[in-house]
Amino acid sequence: MEIKAFQKIYTKLTNITKATVSLNATDVGNEEIAMVHGRLAQVVKIVGDQFTLQVFAGTEGIPTNAEIVFLGHPPQLKVGDSLAGRFFNAYGDPIDGGPQVEGEIRDIGSPSVNPVRRKQPSQLIATGIAGIDLNNTLVSGQKIPFFADPDQPYNQVMANVALRAKADKIILGGMGLTNDDYLFFKTVFENAGALNRIVSFINTTDNPPVERLLVPDMALTAAEYFAVDKNENVLVLLTDMTLYADALSIVSNRMDQIPSKDSMPGSLYSDLAKIYEKAVQFPSGGSITIIAVTTLSGGDITHAIPDNTGYITEGQLFLRRDSDIGKVIVDPFRSLSRLKQLVIGKRTRADHPQVMNAAIRLYADAANARTKLENGFDLTDYDNRTLDFAKEYSKELLAIDVNVDTETMLEITWRLFRKYFSIAEVAIKQEFVDLYWKEE
Repeated sequence: MEIKAFQKIYTKLTNITKATVSLNATDVGNEEIAMVHGRLAQVVKIVGDQFTLQVFAGTEGIPTNAEIVFLGHPPQLKVGDSLAGRFFNAYGDPIDGGPQVEGEIRDIGSPSVNPVRRKQPSQLIATGIAGIDLNNTLVSGQKIPFFADPDQPYNQVMANVALRAKADKIILGGMGLTNDDYLFFKTVFENAGALNRIVSFINTTDNPPVERLLVPDMALTAAEYFAVDKNENVLVLLTDMTLYADALSIVSNRMDQIPSKDSMPGSLYSDLAKIYEKAVQFPSGGSITIIAVTTLSGGDITHAIPDNTGYITEGQLFLRRDSDIGKVIVDPFRSLSRLKQLVIGKRTRADHPQVMNAAIRLYADAANARTKLENGFDLTDYDNRTLDFAKEYSKELLAIDVNVDTETMLEITWRLFRKYFSIAEVAIKQEFVDLYWKEE
């Protein structure tokens, strides 16, 4: 690496842990990067003249007289139109065998957008997944997580969203992916011919866990280029934020910081908010929408990571396996999009809110009928019809492999209403019944 005249060079470390090194230095900025014994590191703590750097590849083998070269800037990414269709590592270097990107160098991890530059979201982002588009509609500029158990196919869901979503650019930030997952994303995107609108930043299980901390900022810096400079609607997919938070925990624990709940750093809320608050709808027309996977440990939604995430974001999409149909569905009871009312019935068909509410009410009646059945009570004719409806509703609409447009979703729901219920039982406004209750 070429050493430039203005770069500061030190050769004495005062402390070494498994993930960090410390030294005395002057005029160094927070989050500035450095080369420590040839390894990339970043300033994470400053106390007077004492600086602590996290070494992304770990500190094993670094001597106390190692050479430390400060580079004078935080981590950076070259941005340009040629980012599209490419795969990069956590440092923004190509891993797909292609050339280096030509473009403008930008610091990653910039502040969130000033509130006066934000506009209330009003654009629908369709994914083709009815459990989302019908019941928990996404809005441009929204931030929302998938809550999923580790054994659920959340990466396949993310890939489907990437291929189906009506967005100008998709930015994938993969953290702690297995090589199989990485190759899955690469193959699916290539086979679908969609690479020209997808940019991927990948950290695999073969890479040091601490490198994951760079991935969201790399992804969001690329997103800001397309949203701000190009006025495009950008969808950022981050998977898995639990592994990101685990990397935060590794660094903070090795720095002997006192852990908070579930061994997470006390700064977890602000660390996550720094990422999620990048979601924005700009008045100029560009937007950044964030969907992030948070895997649950043993289904525990009260664990620090999903708990903090729930406070920051605008709802959640909860995946669960439906034993009746043997498929993973978007759970209508535990999922919530707090911004859906901004678009349903406005950007979608006028009957959308009524149809959604009626279907969920009937689905809830089926859940009550199932409880009666499990406790040995007799079921009414209505109970049996709700159970049949719920099974078909799950299979045709809630399952994550469903791929239809919103209008088709509404037509399917009307067909199921007609098949199992009377007009009175469905209880939808007469004006919509007159339009859509078409006897077969």
